Amino acid sequence: MSFSQNISIVHPEYFFVTGLTDAPYSTYFYIFLFIIYFISVIGNSIVLLIIALHRSLHSPMYICVFNLALADIGETNALIPNMMKLFVFDSQYISYNACLANMFFVSFFITVQTYTLVVLAFDRFIAICLPLRYNAIVNNKFMAIVFSVIWVFNTCMVTMTTSMITTLSFCKSNVIESWYCDYDRLMRMPCNDSSIHQFMVFIIEAFFLVAPPFIILLSYVGIFLALCKITTWEGRFKALKTCFSHLLVVLSFYLPIISNIVVASTANAKIIGGTLSLTLPPMLNPIIYVLTTAKIKDLIRKMLNNRSAPIRVNVSK
Repeated sequence: MSFSQNISIVHPEYFFVTGLTDAPYSTYFYIFLFIIYFISVIGNSIVLLIIALHRSLHSPMYICVFNLALADIGETNALIPNMMKLFVFDSQYISYNACLANMFFVSFFITVQTYTLVVLAFDRFIAICLPLRYNAIVNNKFMAIVFSVIWVFNTCMVTMTTSMITTLSFCKSNVIESWYCDYDRLMRMPCNDSSIHQFMVFIIEAFFLVAPPFIILLSYVGIFLALCKITTWEGRFKALKTCFSHLLVVLSFYLPIISNIVVASTANAKIIGGTLSLTLPPMLNPIIYVLTTAKIKDLIRKMLNNRSAPIRVNVSK
């Protein structure tokens, strides 16, 4: 194995990504991943087009959904094609720079997803707890500013964490026991002192992985308290129904992660569980929003009816 050295920092020319080489029935799993990829890209592209083309959906909540679909497409394209390359071309090598790029885009789009779910929770919190002030607080300009801050801030944070990898030496091994350039795996591999890096990783992971579900939970505690003040069950159900799609998306995002941490015991099981926890939410999100949102369903139905309607030609005598 050849290395290029800069002062005391040793960077490998490439990493060897083991992926699912030892997993049983891995071929079927790769085929399943391809199906997930196809559904994710098509489903999220449809959601993006519908929201972009119809003015009736140019509202704060659908700006959030648009942003989530955009992040889903980005994450799916950062993860699955690289995995399929391992399977189709039997190429488990990835260059050092390509690995850093893969790590950057995966981390970036996952963090955008998590904070989009936080913004959606805030949107539902204001809509139910402060309905009379909703239009004054939450509007398109507000959402544009919020998502601009999220994208810029995430870019800065993920750039910082990725650049931290360049200060580490990989002189012992260049084997990544994962199916992509996993930041946590790489942080365990250096042969120089990485204690400061690991502390920074702990702070960043707490900010990106622990804070979002905690904020979402607090939002729903406030929503629950507001629902208790509504006197009729019909009113409570109507208010809660507006949160249904967001709740499903939150569960589809966090339940696979939690189940992988709790249930998976072997290395292969953890890799498969980790793969599903990252790839299933982008596939499920557009399905959830299409099936549970009346506006999107109605627009799709109208589009299909317009395409299937026969063309009438008036012939004047």
